[in-house]
Amino acid sequence: MKNIAILLVAALSLGSLAFAQDQPPTAERAPLLLVQEIPLPKVDGRIDHFTFDAKRKRVIGAALGNNTVEVVDAFAGRDIHSIKGAAAPQGVAFVGDLNKLFVANGADEKMRIYDGDSFKLLATIEIGEDPDNVRYDPKEKRIYVAYGGDEGGGIAVIDAAGGKRLEDVAKLDAHPESFQLATSKPVIYANIATKAKVVVIDRTTHKVTDWPLKTGKANYPMALDEADHRLFVVTRKPAQLVVLDTESGATVANVPCAADSDDVYFDAERKLIYAPGGEGFLSVIQQTDPDHYQPLAKIPTTVGARTGLWYAKRDRLYLAVPASSKQGAALWVYAPED
Repeated sequence: MKNIAILLVAALSLGSLAFAQDQPPTAERAPLLLVQEIPLPKVDGRIDHFTFDAKRKRVIGAALGNNTVEVVDAFAGRDIHSIKGAAAPQGVAFVGDLNKLFVANGADEKMRIYDGDSFKLLATIEIGEDPDNVRYDPKEKRIYVAYGGDEGGGIAVIDAAGGKRLEDVAKLDAHPESFQLATSKPVIYANIATKAKVVVIDRTTHKVTDWPLKTGKANYPMALDEADHRLFVVTRKPAQLVVLDTESGATVANVPCAADSDDVYFDAERKLIYAPGGEGFLSVIQQTDPDHYQPLAKIPTTVGARTGLWYAKRDRLYLAVPASSKQGAALWVYAPED
């Protein structure tokens, strides 16, 4: 009887195992879901940075290789206007309270200012070599523009209302890449990619402090978690997220991420960091607390898709996909999966 019981248990166990093996594996929910593709039918070449017009629900991007600025209706999901006459546009900032669009042009070293309704050119301002990332301070109504080359650079300042260039906030020893404006104090954090360091600029005294990176170089994109005193820097050599303490410059964490990234975004509500990489992947990293981070997913995208926009008010991530032999240029729209 005992032997029969043992055989019965064994048979049941084998049956359960066979049943389990026949079942499809439970799919893990990705932290981002591709929900829409918006064609950019007239865009060729590299696509650089983006901004948004919250009032009209528009996403606006610098089509660097196309020498245009593309205006996309995010609600309708279509490209509605192409601003021509740009010269390798790189950085863009839409200023809603002034209804103006500011575009930094790398080829002719100028900032172009457009009307937010008609996109008529209002003014052109000389900046300097390779003007790139653009930021707006709504309190002071000033536009900040990174520019320069290997021999030196700076961050130019423009009176956004008057359209006049003011004194530079800083002179630097190389071209600054992405930078972030703090709101709780008059400070700018900027990546100096060719020197593998972050600089901290006091906007009042113009003092510049260097924070050399202990690991990694070619630090291009940057995002700021000001509430937790954390600065997110992505390096390309190696491909990693470096987390810095904004009070001391100390390295808090290093996390591998997608290679060839040119933008990084912080989803403050979910404590997630999104880093698109030109290698063809989008990294999602979880901030479990200000001192601890873990990779959640490395989502396949397409080669060359390394810029875009995290549009927090619409709860969407827009990824710029350049045209290739397999597909036309587009914006891929991702929604967080809660």
